[in-house]
Amino acid sequence: MGYGRYFEEFTVGEVIRHWPGRTLSEADCTWFALLTMNQHPLHSDAHYAATHTQHGQRVVLGPLVFSVGIGMTVADVSGKAIANLEIERIVHEAPTFIGDTLYAESTVLAKRESRQGDRGTVAVETRVTNQRGERVMTFRRTALVPMRRHATLGEGALPA
Repeated sequence: MGYGRYFEEFTVGEVIRHWPGRTLSEADCTWFALLTMNQHPLHSDAHYAATHTQHGQRVVLGPLVFSVGIGMTVADVSGKAIANLEIERIVHEAPTFIGDTLYAESTVLAKRESRQGDRGTVAVETRVTNQRGERVMTFRRTALVPMRRHATLGEGALPA
């Protein structure tokens, strides 16, 4: 089974639905907060979140939502990428809570062949939703993706 896509396999305007979704657990939130040294009680203190915040519960860290969202796109968007070039913007549209399940879909916004002729850039917008279909995050990114002939050139060849 192949992983990722070559440049030629992307079509501007195409919508790619990423699968499977990912349910975020308390452990996910706790470990991510520890790994990133984010000590805000909104993410780690259930009593604080219940008594001092508008949502009345802990909120999953935004960078974790982004990490899971972009991770869900790898098999379909950047699995063969030579490089991820840019993350243009990240918009937090609604909170994510412990126990929410995230889903993602991406629209191919643009593609451009490079001067080398064996690769090109692909720009996508990814929308992350929860199990209720509410959009929680949107982000755009650009990846440098090989063309099929890149894999046959020898140096830097990627497995099909």
